[in-house]
Amino acid sequence: MALLAGLLAQPARAEFHVFACEPEWAALVRAWLPEADITTATHYLQDPHYIEARPSLIAKLRRADLAVCTGASLEAGWLPTLLQRAANPAIQVGRPGLFLAAEQVELRDAHRPVDRSMGDVHPEGNPHVHLAPDRLPRIAEALMERLRQLRPDLSSQLFVRYLRWRGAWNQQREVWRQAAERLRGHSVVVQHGSFRYLLDWLGVEAVLDLEPKPGLPPSAAHLQQLLAAPELGPADAILVASHQDPRPAQWLSEQTGKPVRVLPGTVTDDAATDTLAELISTIVAALLDPSGEGAVDQP
Repeated sequence: MALLAGLLAQPARAEFHVFACEPEWAALVRAWLPEADITTATHYLQDPHYIEARPSLIAKLRRADLAVCTGASLEAGWLPTLLQRAANPAIQVGRPGLFLAAEQVELRDAHRPVDRSMGDVHPEGNPHVHLAPDRLPRIAEALMERLRQLRPDLSSQLFVRYLRWRGAWNQQREVWRQAAERLRGHSVVVQHGSFRYLLDWLGVEAVLDLEPKPGLPPSAAHLQQLLAAPELGPADAILVASHQDPRPAQWLSEQTGKPVRVLPGTVTDDAATDTLAELISTIVAALLDPSGEGAVDQP
């Protein structure tokens, strides 16, 4: 009884606050530290390039013990402002409290030098690395180690939870690898490079892009050019992320009969896509069934 009383008398550790710039990183942290207080700055119906630095986000970042963001200039339009106004020394650049996922792996499509004539390109490379089945485990391990550094009292629990996650990820990746055998050599039309890593891993080629240049909205002139492109013929479908305007894809679909698949570019609140593994499985299922007859797209 005396021992129990002593344990109960010990002060509880203060709540651990996590600020995730995108839902995918919130989902990873939640897998290993479900007891954390997690704030997500964006959701799947928002373009993470363009977020308002709202006072509510500044207040959340001011309290954060850890900020988890993509980096690679994805949040360049708003994260620096948030960091400056929050004035939280724990999560400034170079501090352990700021974790940038893109810095943990090699990115595709690096561009140096960069100028505005190229569109809205990321000099560091394509930042949408959360949809890379082969790269994400390296990011996950680095994030787990950062959590252990910040929460040494939970080091063993975090490691066990990570191992459980990694085992489940490896099993699911084998399922996707089997799907890749059926998909290899197929092609799709895309809007932006949101699905680039997953498509490459699956062996599916993005033959055309609805954007005339990265980050620029589809124009009537560009869509007319796509309509005449020989690569359009073999394409199975037109992929659009949930946060993107579907009308250009729908117009092209009406002209060609190609099905449009509107898919979440990140995890959602829906139970079918609230983890990264479930999200990738949903996208793979859509690629296997481009007509959409066997699945319901996310809004």
